[in-house]
Amino acid sequence: MNTLNGKVAIVTGASSGIGRATARLFAQEGARVVVAARRQAELDALVKEIEASGGQAVAVAGDVKDEAHAKALVDAAIARFGGLDIAFNNAGIVGEMGPVSELSLAAWRDAIDTNLTSAFLGAKHQVPAMLARGRGSLIFTSSFVGYTVGMPGMVAYAASKAGQIGLVKGLAAEFGAKGIRANAILPGGTDTPASITNAPGATPDVLAFVEGLHALKRMATPEEIAQSVLHLASDASSFVTGTAFLVDGGVSICRT
Repeated sequence: MNTLNGKVAIVTGASSGIGRATARLFAQEGARVVVAARRQAELDALVKEIEASGGQAVAVAGDVKDEAHAKALVDAAIARFGGLDIAFNNAGIVGEMGPVSELSLAAWRDAIDTNLTSAFLGAKHQVPAMLARGRGSLIFTSSFVGYTVGMPGMVAYAASKAGQIGLVKGLAAEFGAKGIRANAILPGGTDTPASITNAPGATPDVLAFVEGLHALKRMATPEEIAQSVLHLASDASSFVTGTAFLVDGGVSICRT
């Protein structure tokens, strides 16, 4: 039996990487999915792939920093599929990297707005739709950076992702009695187009270094991370809320 039969989900950052893998998995497990990202063509291709496999999906392109977009995603879930049960607020950026003394205010604000304010805007509009159903699961993509480790040159990213964990704890406490759970996944290095290992000019040494940071001595596939999101979305985690769920291949505990 599919674990998400009858459920309706929103997935942001769905045009590639973890978001795309999760949207496909949700649909495979029976959910009807609203997929979101800035790139319409990639979203349309994803919807066609899901539909070709027997699933249901609708694409809504836009910027997660825009509150109107956050509302439009929920409106689409209700209008097309009748409600909302799951929201995977996954879209985010690494942003400008460098010493804090050289970080521009614009770059700081861009990281905070894209990673943290967008999470707030998503929850603001998703929670009422979930309350109407009497239950729901909010999931956010945070990071071990700013939680278990600090990394030079990544203060804006770390602050934005750590802020998400605070948001998760507040949401979990505020809405737990009303049936809504809130959790964050904290992925380790994942082989996505946005990974540093796939950046222009990245050498095999870069991949070897990143893999070596992990206890498992490898990076994750997007599909592996998607499985952790499925767990938090499903009734398998019905007593799990307010957590920072490390899915990091042991990067947080490895010193070898």
